[in-house]
Amino acid sequence: MKYAIIIPDGAADDPLEQLGGRTPLEVAHTPNMDAIARAGRLGLVHTIPAGFESGSDVATMSLLGYDPAVYHTGRAPLEAAAQHIALSPTDWVFRCNLVTVINGIMKDHSAGGISNDDAAKLLAELRTTITEPGVEFVDGVSYRNLMIYRGNKKLDVRTTPPHEIPDLPAADYLPRGNAQELLLQIINESIRLFTHHPINLARQARGVNPATQVWLWGQGHAPNMPKFVERFAIRRGCMITGVDLLRGLAVLLGWDVHEVPGMTSFHDTNYTDQGTHTAAMLDQYDLVLSHIEAPDEASHQADWKTKIAAIEHIDRYVVGPVLAKLKTFSDWRILVLPDHPTNIATRKHGYAPTLFAIAGSDITANGSACYSEPAAAATGLALPKGHELMGQFLR
Repeated sequence: MKYAIIIPDGAADDPLEQLGGRTPLEVAHTPNMDAIARAGRLGLVHTIPAGFESGSDVATMSLLGYDPAVYHTGRAPLEAAAQHIALSPTDWVFRCNLVTVINGIMKDHSAGGISNDDAAKLLAELRTTITEPGVEFVDGVSYRNLMIYRGNKKLDVRTTPPHEIPDLPAADYLPRGNAQELLLQIINESIRLFTHHPINLARQARGVNPATQVWLWGQGHAPNMPKFVERFAIRRGCMITGVDLLRGLAVLLGWDVHEVPGMTSFHDTNYTDQGTHTAAMLDQYDLVLSHIEAPDEASHQADWKTKIAAIEHIDRYVVGPVLAKLKTFSDWRILVLPDHPTNIATRKHGYAPTLFAIAGSDITANGSACYSEPAAAATGLALPKGHELMGQFLR
């Protein structure tokens, strides 16, 4: 049996007034996703358990078959795993976003989708002035970087994801707790360094958002997760993604990570080659997961036009070739699901159940006409525990 999983991150949404009361998935032209829904089982699944913030760390862990209540220790440690960073049990890892705060208001959680090169230069500047023992900064992808603390202080703090506070006063959501002094020192130093930095002056001259400061959040210790083969007896897995969070989960699961040239987390990503490479990896692996971040990023920018375009590109250039490749095998299954909703209206991750479609060998159709949120709700198929979906897909 060959298995393919495609995650159009954040593609699920609420109905939008701009779209005549329809969702982006309803409006988008998605013949391949629709074909999967018609041929298989369409339904809804809760990937965000009660008590957890909605995010790809929790949602993806859940849809991969791991109960976040058991295995989740924070978002940042998963990204550290992607870079094979060794962590002791007492080390803390934080996400270190580059963000845009203007007149005290959180305007952009991604600093205008800052380039890797610009981000690395700004972080290098901060690295030279923060001398707190045990503090390390690690370059990531675009605005997504890490701060590691290998010290003696107990960092019992509450933090907030910047993408959850668009257009809100940043000061109301700064770190709070016994380690806030250290974290605020780092944030304030970044403001001082970045305000008149040549990179930001150039960005402003080009009309793109500057990186006004760092934002620390998503903290945690290294997780202890059993390998995927131990849970599901699938020997060879492969992850294709443009973000470190998913790469880190792959490392922890014992999967290989396959890189695609030109793959990013935005709509400028190389959809064509991602689809081609995903299909090709099915010759080598039992299970291939292909994750595309673009719909999520468009949602955070309240850009419904780009979100629809991203969904259509995923359907045409990723889902289509992968589905065609699967049909060359005698036994196969495909699962398509956004990990969580990301709502254009709020620019935030949603907590509603997301839709999923499974088709392939031994899967009986449940009467859906298309791949959309209303169609999924109409089937009556709903899984309250997201971590149970993977077992059903593989069985």
